[in-house]
Amino acid sequence: MNALGVKVLAFDTFGTVTDWFTGISGAVALIVPEVDSADFAREWRRRYSPILARVEAGELPWRRLDDLQTETLREVAGAFGVTLDAEQSRALVRAWRTIPGWPDAAEGIRRLKRDRIVCALSNGTVALLTDMARHNGFGWDVIGGSDLWRHYKPARETYCGLADLLEVRPDEVMMVATHQSDLDAARSFGLRTAFIERPAEWGGEPKDDSGSPDNDFHATDLLDLARQLGC
Repeated sequence: MNALGVKVLAFDTFGTVTDWFTGISGAVALIVPEVDSADFAREWRRRYSPILARVEAGELPWRRLDDLQTETLREVAGAFGVTLDAEQSRALVRAWRTIPGWPDAAEGIRRLKRDRIVCALSNGTVALLTDMARHNGFGWDVIGGSDLWRHYKPARETYCGLADLLEVRPDEVMMVATHQSDLDAARSFGLRTAFIERPAEWGGEPKDDSGSPDNDFHATDLLDLARQLGC
């Protein structure tokens, strides 16, 4: 495997560079102590992809991620038999901006930045991802938020939109993610791919970290990817 010709590394954020489970379950424990915070956090996360898919299918109008997260939060709260006031809902939705980075993330990004452009490519907005970066010390060169293209991954407009923004070909961009579906979509639009293992992403629930032989790289974390890329 080699990364010859790769000029841009585009990173998924929720799960790949940040530990959403620890951050969100912790926020739930503080704000809604009467529920099982781990189960609540997982159920909220499970509703993330389906509502984005409804937007991309045209079933729902495009809205910022915070608005969609507010809607799914209301559904989850109802399922758990609790009612959240506006302040509680806002605090939980905003908690996604301060979820902690994985221990290797900030340093891994810094090392990978030596030879290539490093970018967040996420379904979060530019504002959300900026807050997340400042909270965790992520040294992005570019923040690719969904509000730049008004589409959500795995739409073509997100992956190719970043390549167009940076004036490079899709095959000069490598998507870095811990979700194989994200990488499969990126590859279908001509990007290179690198899988990152995050076995603890779901807070103890099993996660398939086998990746795919179609990926260009498979790494145990971002520091391992940096070593493989000679950084």
